[in-house]
Amino acid sequence: MNHWESFLEPYKQAVDELKIKLKGMRNQFQLQHTHSPIEFVTGRVKPIASILDKASEKSVPLEKLASDMQDIAGLRMMCQFVDDIEKVVELLRQRKDFIIVEEKDYISHKKQSGYRSYHVIIEYPVETINGEKRILAEIQIRTLAMNFWATVEHSLNYKYQGQFPKEIQNRLQRAAEAAFRLDEEMSEIREEIQEAQAFFQEKKEDQMKDKRKERSSRRKNFGDSH
Repeated sequence: MNHWESFLEPYKQAVDELKIKLKGMRNQFQLQHTHSPIEFVTGRVKPIASILDKASEKSVPLEKLASDMQDIAGLRMMCQFVDDIEKVVELLRQRKDFIIVEEKDYISHKKQSGYRSYHVIIEYPVETINGEKRILAEIQIRTLAMNFWATVEHSLNYKYQGQFPKEIQNRLQRAAEAAFRLDEEMSEIREEIQEAQAFFQEKKEDQMKDKRKERSSRRKNFGDSH
């Protein structure tokens, strides 16, 4: 267990650092009051049991996990629209704090199951007390609809151990196409959606300002009364 904790610690550090950095990209768009192609960011380190299962499935020796398993550290960047995915990928390509070693386009070339997502494999430097350690991490960029489908498929995969009944497999494929059609429809009306969201955000900010003014006025009145 001590070996696993030592092995996984740099991956945990990488996930924590990358979450902050990638969320920071979203915040910069918000500060500029422009549409952010990033809806939200999540991250995790693969559990030990999942690492061992995948190593067995892919015939990866334990001593080669660091070089042959690309998704021990995993980040997900969610987008509202399909077009946003390309923008996010371009933003990642421009960064200087990691190196992109591979890209996998499962949107233009979906998997047979119906899975769609864009994967970017990076080499990220982690500073440790023993010096720099460069690790592989996987960043998945997908829409909310794609993520919903992938989450359901992942759960079913655990239940059926990858051996889906034909009926379930057919339904999953139809659901994947339905999710992609939803993304396409949302892209068609993205201007209206963004205008509505901007209006809502502006109204929310105005309400926050009014509340701050009200609290300030109360404090002033309280001070004057004493």
